Amino acid sequence: MRSCKRFLVSGRVQGVFYRASTREQALELGLTGYARNLPDGRVEVIACGPAASLGVLKAWLHDGPRLAEVTGIEESLAEDPGVDGFETR
Repeated sequence: MRSCKRFLVSGRVQGVFYRASTREQALELGLTGYARNLPDGRVEVIACGPAASLGVLKAWLHDGPRLAEVTGIEESLAEDPGVDGFETR
């Protein structure tokens, strides 16, 4: 079953290739959606796909790329943004 989640990722997640790395992970998992920087320093990730794949992505988001330092993730349900593939914004 396909669902969509919104993850708000806090910590040192801007300027460390977090969005690009998230895109790579999401595409490998067959997810659609996007990752974008927020003005408050967090990264917002909207991802849609099978629940198991979303769980794998969430686990990866806790670590992120090598230079990232994730301090927290807020998770909620999201509306499907209706994008093909996975975008960085």
